[in-house]
Amino acid sequence: MQLKRIVVTGMGALTPIGNNITEFWNNLRNGVSGADTITNFDATKFKTRFACEVKNFDATSFIDRKEARKMDRFTQMAIVASDQAVQDAGIGDDNVNPDRVGVVFASGIGGLITFQEEVTNFAKGDGTPRFNPFFIPKMILDIAAGHISMRHGFRGPNFAVVSACASATNAMMEAFNLIRLGKADIIITGGAETVISEAGIGGFNAMKALSERNDDPKTASRPYDKDRDGFVMGEGAGVLVFEELEHALARGAKIYCEIGGAGATADAHHLTAPHPEGLGARNVMLQALDDAGMTITDIDYINTHGTSTPLGDIAEVKAIQAVFGGHAYNLNISSTKSMTGHCLGAAGVIEAIACIQSVQHDIVPPTINHFTDDPELDPKLNFTFHTAQKRVVNAALSNTFGFGGHNACMIFKKYSA
Repeated sequence: MQLKRIVVTGMGALTPIGNNITEFWNNLRNGVSGADTITNFDATKFKTRFACEVKNFDATSFIDRKEARKMDRFTQMAIVASDQAVQDAGIGDDNVNPDRVGVVFASGIGGLITFQEEVTNFAKGDGTPRFNPFFIPKMILDIAAGHISMRHGFRGPNFAVVSACASATNAMMEAFNLIRLGKADIIITGGAETVISEAGIGGFNAMKALSERNDDPKTASRPYDKDRDGFVMGEGAGVLVFEELEHALARGAKIYCEIGGAGATADAHHLTAPHPEGLGARNVMLQALDDAGMTITDIDYINTHGTSTPLGDIAEVKAIQAVFGGHAYNLNISSTKSMTGHCLGAAGVIEAIACIQSVQHDIVPPTINHFTDDPELDPKLNFTFHTAQKRVVNAALSNTFGFGGHNACMIFKKYSA
């Protein structure tokens, strides 16, 4: 069976460093940190009092106020980012069959803010159940996919994917395969996450997963730095339009890049810690390369999972060296989480957009906030510290790993007829 070729024809993003693709990319390549003191709630008594929040976001500027009240913040962001992507792709009633356009969307946690509000309000009462009738529809993480399809009338495959911090990449992989197998012409895919709340920050603090560098939030996310002390919570949404190549050409769509291949594996090791030798990470990169029919020397840039955790960064670098051998020294490696923080279920697509922009512009965004070399990491590797680097990027690989041992990887490459 001849698998179809898939290209990216539209992009949209709401991130801690930009509320559209242009702002996001400009700040990313210029090494701008999105971290600051939390404004979503009073975090005075929390161990971590900062995060990478989306700034200046008012859902009612894009969504009818009455409708916006029926949505959790993660769904609002999903809709705004998907509107950007659909418009960017030039999708209209006259150039697509809505029965052949689907939505495969992700979130790691979903409507945590709504869940917290409703349960807290109940606990404060006299035990009488007075819940918002939209409590469940606002909370469930598949609802973003439903809203996107209803907003645009897309009647193709529609569902949600959850695999913790690998969620968006797994969603993109599902979208990729659905089109390859002929189940749809276009899939709107990506992820959204908004858990900067008492429950979100408190819960991750209890796990000792977050940085507590409250005196210097902007440099708190320090992938590959010897003194890294945990990740910085981020929020946001990213959306890509995946489209079958011949369909895109027939309607004259602009093409950003081609999807090379994808992979998904499990560590089968620990609830939250990665395999110490990066076994699952190694296997998922090999799987993606095999799926793409590419060799290690075809890859120029790796956007790593790189969360700024003591164990995770080392395990991933070990996996990269195991897969790429001597070619690892020819690669650019960077963690854009040093700027965006960790957007959990949206991380994969936001970082995919960074890869696509690198392929488009032949610029690798930096890993910022590096101060002290980690003796456990090979100093000859190019982690793209401090500033962006210009180089030809024919293909970029994006890694995302999640609690539970989920690993997902996707390759983006220059489109060539």
